[in-house]
Amino acid sequence: MDDLTVRVRAFAEERDWQQFHTPKNLAMALAGEVGELLAEFQWLTPEQAGAVMDDAVAGARVRAEIGDVMIYLTRLADVLGIDLTEVALTKLEEAAIRYPVEHVKGSAIKR
Repeated sequence: MDDLTVRVRAFAEERDWQQFHTPKNLAMALAGEVGELLAEFQWLTPEQAGAVMDDAVAGARVRAEIGDVMIYLTRLADVLGIDLTEVALTKLEEAAIRYPVEHVKGSAIKR
């Protein structure tokens, strides 16, 4: 994660883009990229969505959109001083408490 953060930061700095990389702008760009990722799945059946990576063309588009999402998320976290790995692990720990295996296994009910 650290290497990706450094590389994304350097990419922005080399282009003098940090002036545009406000949290608001980055969050909006991230939302746009997530929308583009969603569009790749919009009209697929669950079976088609599960097999999307088996199609070379569709898989390449999904891979590219996930890459864009990751770049914007990484940049937003960097600008805000958030350690992505740390917050993800914290959320996972909280989810484990909120959703104990013995109460939720095999269920999609939100608690």
